[in-house]
Amino acid sequence: MKYLFLLIGAPGSGKTTDADIIANNDPKNIAHFSTGELLRDEVKSGSKLGKIIDKKISKGNLVPVEIAVQTITKAINSSDKKIILIDGFPRSVEQMMGLERELIKNSDIRLTLVFEIVVSEETAKQRVLGRNRGADDKEEIFSNRMKIYSEPLELIQDFYNSKNILVKIDGEREAETIAQEIKSAIYARV
Repeated sequence: MKYLFLLIGAPGSGKTTDADIIANNDPKNIAHFSTGELLRDEVKSGSKLGKIIDKKISKGNLVPVEIAVQTITKAINSSDKKIILIDGFPRSVEQMMGLERELIKNSDIRLTLVFEIVVSEETAKQRVLGRNRGADDKEEIFSNRMKIYSEPLELIQDFYNSKNILVKIDGEREAETIAQEIKSAIYARV
């Protein structure tokens, strides 16, 4: 049985940093996959799939649901760790339902908690524009990504609240403090 924990939040909320800290503190038991990194790695590979992904993410848009779910499932199944952290997913109701369908088919993976890292839009914007990571860190792209994140958020929150697995985390604090809070919640569930 693998225990799946999702970290969602606005671009720049710190979800990848938080998950990195948690996974690096317990590398024997915890694997961390960033949806964005998985997709960027596929783009770097130059594959046909990578070219499709690149066309979407270079404009700040979401990749097709099947591709995102397939990428995540492949990462989970390839890991030998019991605890899996995935950040940046789901970003749409369609992605959420695509993952839900995949989890129904795969009883070896249990979605345990969904952490929403909550930050103000101003904090998110400052962080994203300050990291200078590439084409997706420009103001116009940030605004599009923020809109894509915000539009389905209430439906995603409602769905995971109805399953009693949504945990909101104050993302305005120091990363180590946030990671410790998330880690405690994880260990309380596995």
